[in-house]
Amino acid sequence: MTPPVFLTESGDLDGDRMVLGGPEGRHAATVRRLAVGEVVHLADGAGTRARCEVVAVGKDTVTFAVHERTVEAPPAPRLVVVQALPKGDRGELAVEVMTEAGVDAVVPWAAERSITRWKADRAAKSLAKWRSAARSAAKQARRSRVPNVSEPVATRDVVELLSAASLGIVLHEEGAIRLSEVALPSAPTDATEIVTVVGPEGGFTDSELAAFDSAGAVRALLGPTVLRTSTAGVAALAVLQARCGRW
Repeated sequence: MTPPVFLTESGDLDGDRMVLGGPEGRHAATVRRLAVGEVVHLADGAGTRARCEVVAVGKDTVTFAVHERTVEAPPAPRLVVVQALPKGDRGELAVEVMTEAGVDAVVPWAAERSITRWKADRAAKSLAKWRSAARSAAKQARRSRVPNVSEPVATRDVVELLSAASLGIVLHEEGAIRLSEVALPSAPTDATEIVTVVGPEGGFTDSELAAFDSAGAVRALLGPTVLRTSTAGVAALAVLQARCGRW
């Protein structure tokens, strides 16, 4: 099994020694109960990964010797999922499983038929939960990069994302083509971006679909069954990961 991953702040891995404190250090010391001599990976969430050895354990801190440091290139193409706001805690579930499946960015979208609405204080708290879910899932998946979870956007912003993308996909049960058959960008680089839109529980409105069509997005059928909004994104990612050669 690969060593566990703990996340640090950018720049913390520049020296030969690193002290992990705060909530992450407390978790490593008191929950994981790391012992002197154990090897772990420390990552800054932006692609830098270091192989480290525990040299001291405090009450809520762990000191590491940094033995090897690498910077992992961003995967190509970049996979972005626009996730319509689902009800309850299904948004956090969606972010968690998509992070484990390798999503590079998640964009919360206030669709017309979204039951949940992020307003005022609730927006900040909900966004914090989504970002926390991405961070925790990235550690679980041993990722060196934590996917970006953006501020919530409106439909006009989704249209802009689709227009600028190398490929825009709208998951729709009446799509004319299967996702497994959609033509993908050739010779992808880290500048190549595939944006996939997942609709809300109530489905897309006609005006939303028309706007996405005008942005050049492809309506794609994920499969013969209708998935929940919280699971459609991870299913689509699995298809795209395999087809793009990232898996």
